[in-house]
Amino acid sequence: MNVLIVYAHPNPQSFNKSILDTVDAEFKQRGDAVRIRDLYAEHFNPVLDESQLELQTQGDVPADIVQYQQDVEWADTIVIIYPLWWFDRPAILKGWFDRVFTNGFAFSFEDGEIKGLLTGKRAIVIVTTGGTREDFGKNADQLTRNTTEGTLAFCGIHDIVDRVFYSVPIVENEVRQEMLSELKSFIQKF
Repeated sequence: MNVLIVYAHPNPQSFNKSILDTVDAEFKQRGDAVRIRDLYAEHFNPVLDESQLELQTQGDVPADIVQYQQDVEWADTIVIIYPLWWFDRPAILKGWFDRVFTNGFAFSFEDGEIKGLLTGKRAIVIVTTGGTREDFGKNADQLTRNTTEGTLAFCGIHDIVDRVFYSVPIVENEVRQEMLSELKSFIQKF
């Protein structure tokens, strides 16, 4: 299987980086091919400006974005790893979707309807939070919805699983290690 991991956390010492390392190692141990896109390390420009928007409407995609689109095309599974900020993704990841999942590549308008073009792919969305599940109350089940439904499913990816790890900065290291063990088991069975 070809696995594209899109990682969005600015701190290379974060627990999210431990998640990235764990996911990468587990897929490789299974014999899968893995490509990692570390958006902060790559200094990805998340701003979809007027000139790029104009080019996209003409079907012209910048070279740096073509590379990301080739990664998406190559992948059977796309793994998205990020911290929850303001009930959403970090801006760099939102901008990655804005610039990479373009009309004509990830979706199209046909006969007045939207058609997702990334069918046949699977996705895993892994999110960390600073709060407890109780802190989020009735919204706890909606924390990944912008990514899972608003972006991935919209673009035709319907085999999506998500995992939210709560209270990451306030739990003991032993609990974080249990989270990583759980993630290893999940990847082994995926």
